[in-house]
Amino acid sequence: MTIDKLAGSSCSVSRSLAVLGERWTLLIIRDALSGLTKFEAFRESLGLGADVLADRLATLVDAGVLEKRGYQEIGARARCEYHLTAAGRQLHVVIGGLQLWGDANLPRPAGPSTERLDRRTGRPVRVAFVDEGGRQLPEEKIDVVHHNGYPNRL
Repeated sequence: MTIDKLAGSSCSVSRSLAVLGERWTLLIIRDALSGLTKFEAFRESLGLGADVLADRLATLVDAGVLEKRGYQEIGARARCEYHLTAAGRQLHVVIGGLQLWGDANLPRPAGPSTERLDRRTGRPVRVAFVDEGGRQLPEEKIDVVHHNGYPNRL
């Protein structure tokens, strides 16, 4: 199945991958979460060709993850910046989860390249499953219940 065909799936992970699953897309979102907004800044950060970057940005704009905003510097032609929408900002937890997984399972000898810290305390934070009462649940205490015919086991 091609990534385009995932968009109509009953599985929300498949539908998400139709938007986020192309190569470079999550790194564009990572950079947007770090404050990058300009095409050239993304291109410089990632070393991407203009055609690939333009395609990925267009997909993210079409999906409502990014929005385009026009700007013009003095003496230059009009250009667009790309800003995260509310849906795009929700991906912070996804990027954070991938980072934590990478730090735990593919560690760098020098340690993590990025930390996420509580602004108030300065202490590290992590992604977790949390119940309605705000309590963190360990993985073994979570049931995955599918409503579309998938098996209920991971």
